[in-house]
Amino acid sequence: MPEDEYVWLERQEILSFEEITRLAGIFMDLGVDRLRLTGGEPLLRRDLPRLVRMLAETGRGGGEDRHGNGAAATPRLRDLALTTNGLLLGAQARSLRDAGLDRVTVSLDTLRPDRFRQLAQRGSVAQVLDGISAAREAGFPSIKVNAVIIRGFNEDELAQLVDFGREVRAEIRFIEYMDVGGATRWSMGQVVSRREMLQQLTERFGPIETLGLRSAGNGQPAAPADRFRLGDGTTFGIISSTTAPFCAHCDRARLTPDGLFLLCLYARQGVDLKSPLRQGAGAEEVRAKIIDAWRGRRDRGAEERKALRARGPLFPAEALRQDPHLEMHTRGG
Repeated sequence: MPEDEYVWLERQEILSFEEITRLAGIFMDLGVDRLRLTGGEPLLRRDLPRLVRMLAETGRGGGEDRHGNGAAATPRLRDLALTTNGLLLGAQARSLRDAGLDRVTVSLDTLRPDRFRQLAQRGSVAQVLDGISAAREAGFPSIKVNAVIIRGFNEDELAQLVDFGREVRAEIRFIEYMDVGGATRWSMGQVVSRREMLQQLTERFGPIETLGLRSAGNGQPAAPADRFRLGDGTTFGIISSTTAPFCAHCDRARLTPDGLFLLCLYARQGVDLKSPLRQGAGAEEVRAKIIDAWRGRRDRGAEERKALRARGPLFPAEALRQDPHLEMHTRGG
């Protein structure tokens, strides 16, 4: 959760669904074929299924062509996904699926109710489990569960979370604790590395097969997780951005709720796309700003952080209060 006395984005600064869809269409014209709605908590956005439907329709050919003149001839969007804390998913899973959402990822760091209350400060594990069940019943073919592993908090739940994923037919993805956004109490000592996770899971389940490493260089789009398989066929992933950064293979970018184009999770600044959009700029002008930023990118945020001799939180609490764009729920997890 954000720090106390947090400064929120002003409502009038937030992009409308129409603005989001138009920008997404421009990104798709440039070759982006996978979109993810994340946060913060995207299900708090009123009438989110309407945005999903607009994005899905644009991805099927309903947006501007490369010259801003009418609809694209062929589908441009291969995957439309959402990451949620799951608390509101039970009530919205069916409408999201009907609107065109392809996949859902649920963040769930612990299965213990007491730990959940300590971390989330609201809601319950039971609500999240109901959301996962609702997503399954809604017909989502792929459900993932993300768990950030923190030493001294939940590293003793690795095997339990794998068993849980097998039970609900969802792939668990363990994430190393990262020093981003509001992690103002982060320390390297709290990080449970990929090596430690694999060692613990091997002791519990036996030999583990490596399915694919994100940095394999096989020409496929970069994925954040390395994937593994247990002897019984259960698969899981590990995102090791802290101890084994993959900056050289990262092909992701972020659009904040108020229209900043961020090239890196660790970025301190972004490219303003909202202003030209609201000032009447055409698709070609906005497209040029995106191209210039992408071609000029030199982002190696995670690698630079790893190289530090003395590594602490990325931002102090006071900096987060002064600039909401530094918080993870503004830039997207």
